[in-house]
Amino acid sequence: MRLPQARLDQVLDRFHQVEARMGAASDGAEIVRLSKEHAELKPVADAVQTLARARAEVEDLQAMASDPEMAAMAADELETLNARLPELEREVALLLAPRDADENASAVLEVRAGTGGDEAALFAGDLFRMYSRYAQGRGWRVEIDSTTEGEAGGYKEIIATVTGEGVFGRLKFESGVHRVQRVPATEAQGRIHTSAATVAVLPEVEDVEIEIHDKDIRIDTFRASGSGGQHVNKTDSAVRITHLPTGIVVTSSEKSQHVNRDKAMRNLRVRLYDMQRQAKDNARSDARKSQVGSGDRSERIRTYNFPQGRVTDHRIGLTLHSLPQILEGDIDPLLNALIAEDQAARLADLEAEFS
Repeated sequence: MRLPQARLDQVLDRFHQVEARMGAASDGAEIVRLSKEHAELKPVADAVQTLARARAEVEDLQAMASDPEMAAMAADELETLNARLPELEREVALLLAPRDADENASAVLEVRAGTGGDEAALFAGDLFRMYSRYAQGRGWRVEIDSTTEGEAGGYKEIIATVTGEGVFGRLKFESGVHRVQRVPATEAQGRIHTSAATVAVLPEVEDVEIEIHDKDIRIDTFRASGSGGQHVNKTDSAVRITHLPTGIVVTSSEKSQHVNRDKAMRNLRVRLYDMQRQAKDNARSDARKSQVGSGDRSERIRTYNFPQGRVTDHRIGLTLHSLPQILEGDIDPLLNALIAEDQAARLADLEAEFS
């Protein structure tokens, strides 16, 4: 993709304007806003400047090639540089392409058992363990907000906050229906059963203003259920908040009712913000005809087949024969392929803009 010089100049001009303004600004709120924009623009400006230097060097080498004494050396360097230019162009294009504003946000991860009874709850537990192992490997923190355990193990529902740099950007494509095909431990005939669990990944964005009126919510307290012993609350400290206009229900079941109220309100804001995101995602998906990143959580996105030891992502037609490793948290091969597909779609959008 040959990026227009005018677009590259526009990026550099804005970056220099922000830098100049940062040196003169005295208002705290403006300094914060400018610092954030500067941090976002700097990698783009650096990449644009690297590309500009490479393009200028190509012109210099082409001029040198006309000198008989320098022609051989210039030709070798020119060949090397011309091979590097497309990668530099692609790097800049990806930085310029429309990107998710919540890419670097932490996230709320929800895993729920679907069809399949006890086996679905066990599978939901397997999925949550998979994500927890992956988060641990990347240095992210996983904090469980609420759980409803399955009768035979696993979870009917588990909700957790995953905190770290770029959590949502890595995990957002996991939203959807995950299907498992395996022989349950309780199956005497050795027949393969198919069960499902749903995953939702929601961005947790702290500086988003979501207005919630007191008249629009109902707050209930209750005694949280657990597996017995120390897990059972001795007081009615768990909190359930119902957002009446949308019907969204959030809960938190820590020991402190005050903490639970704060957590539940935070999670309610996350879900209301996510409703706005989904509307935008669906509009973009309709325009682009792409399942990846569509935000449609009713879509069956992946199958985990135990007898054949394979995992298939149906959106991009990718099959990996490494199911044990994937369930241990080695999901980067899946995530990288999904991110690459999304990047290709974003580059296509950018190319259409320049054509």
